[in-house]
Amino acid sequence: MEEKKFDLNSIIGFVLIFGILLYMMYINKATPEELEAQEKAKQEQVKASKKAKEDKSTYVTSSDDFSASSNADSLKRVELQNKLGAFAYGASLPSATPKETLVENDVLALKFSNKGGYLSEVKLKQFVDYDSVPIYLVKDGNTAFNINFGTTDSRILNTQDLYFQPTVTKSGENTVVSMKLKVSEQKFLEYRYELKPSDYMVNFTIRSQGLNNVVNSSQDVNLDWKLKTYRHDKSISYENRYTRLTYQLDGSKIDKLSPTSEDDETENDVNWISYRQHFFSSILTTKTPFEEVHLASTNLVEDETIDTVFTKAYATKLPIALQAGEFNQDLGLYFGPTDHKVLKTYDIGLEDSIPLGWGIFGWINRYVFIPLFAMLSSFLPYGMAIIIMTILIKMLLSFVQYKQFLSQAKMKILKPELDEIREKYKDNKMKAQQETMALQSKAGASPLSGCLPALIQLPVFYALFQFFPSAFDLRQKSFLWADDLSSYDIVAKLPFHIPFYGDHVSLFPILASIAIFFYMRMTTGQQMASQPQQEGMPDMSKIMKYMIYFSPIMMLFFFNNYASGLSLYYFISNLISIGIMLVIKNYILDEDKIHAQIQVNKKKPKKESRFQKKMKEMMEQAEEQKRAQQRRK
Repeated sequence: MEEKKFDLNSIIGFVLIFGILLYMMYINKATPEELEAQEKAKQEQVKASKKAKEDKSTYVTSSDDFSASSNADSLKRVELQNKLGAFAYGASLPSATPKETLVENDVLALKFSNKGGYLSEVKLKQFVDYDSVPIYLVKDGNTAFNINFGTTDSRILNTQDLYFQPTVTKSGENTVVSMKLKVSEQKFLEYRYELKPSDYMVNFTIRSQGLNNVVNSSQDVNLDWKLKTYRHDKSISYENRYTRLTYQLDGSKIDKLSPTSEDDETENDVNWISYRQHFFSSILTTKTPFEEVHLASTNLVEDETIDTVFTKAYATKLPIALQAGEFNQDLGLYFGPTDHKVLKTYDIGLEDSIPLGWGIFGWINRYVFIPLFAMLSSFLPYGMAIIIMTILIKMLLSFVQYKQFLSQAKMKILKPELDEIREKYKDNKMKAQQETMALQSKAGASPLSGCLPALIQLPVFYALFQFFPSAFDLRQKSFLWADDLSSYDIVAKLPFHIPFYGDHVSLFPILASIAIFFYMRMTTGQQMASQPQQEGMPDMSKIMKYMIYFSPIMMLFFFNNYASGLSLYYFISNLISIGIMLVIKNYILDEDKIHAQIQVNKKKPKKESRFQKKMKEMMEQAEEQKRAQQRRK
């Protein structure tokens, strides 16, 4: 084992190092002035820390808000918080938590989010979708409701990022939800929602108190409202066809954005904005028209086999006017069915958001078909109400069909004489036309007399085409094999998808197509027998033969995804038309009597109308010009 020895060199080294450390401490010793400055800085830091803790006990903020790099910066932030409170840091008193407030009435279940203070969920309690799932117009973040404004310290704030304090109270039978974004107890921005019993309309007020020195009134204040509409119907493409942004201008004018593509408009003096989802709507109303509104709509259904959740994306940006630097805007929020009788009760024209057709078509629906169907469906099943209404309409228009068939019968009787005229004047077409018109005029028969009755039926046809897809009462009402008259019926499900047809077979369109085929075969045969072939003109008989088959096929494809109530109407309507034609042909019209009457009419002096005289003069002038040209040649 090695013996330990005393190392003198190590002792000398330690002594030298210790001496050097003592010398460095001596030369770096602080002066009395420096020690005094350090003590003052330490005291100021303690005071600033206490001040921050006191303010933080009043307003809930994040820890980063007061992590200042210097005492001066920390004091500046505290001063700013005292001025702007919750607006400055996105928090508000005890409500700075992501909680929701639930209130209900008989028809609505509403959830209000503390963050943003807006409606985060809207459930319609009395309705379910095609799959028996409750109807939600707002859910799972499909909406955004935000007020964007500037502050006097040059900040830009969005209410959707800030926390509101909720309070629920009663005002008589009404439930009032107050969402306040507070600067202090006396300074706040409030969203006030008032919910009435059994009412789809929520009174909505945006107001503020004591914010005239907080909100920068020289900058625009805008309200942004966005919504992605959920699919509720069996056919998303059919529902999307009637899902459309509609709005009212100048107290009465109704306008719309495109239902099939991306569209946007900027409008002035807007009274209400409807985010229609076919049978359900989310509507924003105002007592004072919005001066300038930017509206946008985007179609989200490009492929119905893939895009199966949402139909449209709506967005609206509108101005909020300040009064003496304060918010004060009375609005309304409607969440409910797109039902004519429900919307009409609010007496502000909301029922005009329903696509009943423009002009005379809408007039017929509002004042004839809607009241008639409401009366019939009050004591009859809805399918039977459609059938009875169809019978009444067809009986009312039977005189039109009679006039049309009578005109065709007269033209059929005159056809031999008309053929003789064309043969006699085959080298003079102008003369042949004059003689033809003269004979038709004397006999009281004209091709126009057959066309005019058909034109009279067009407004009724188009009005009904708009009525059935918009009739809320038909929704989820069954008849025979159809479980929902507002959607297509299914008798067979296909294992593949046929373009323009779908992946199912509907029976009502098949029945309607068969009825149309036989009706067109009867009417087209009558027309071909009464219309002589004119030289130089296409063979109309061939065109009509093609139409006999083309029209039913088009009907079959087009209506396979349409409401079965509409197909039921066309089926019954064409059956009745066939019956009326058979009765007219076999029991009312007698061709021998018609022929005898024509001969009597031919002998009577016929007074020409002003139009007929003008036509005759024009034809004579044309004939004279033609002769003059031939002489010059």
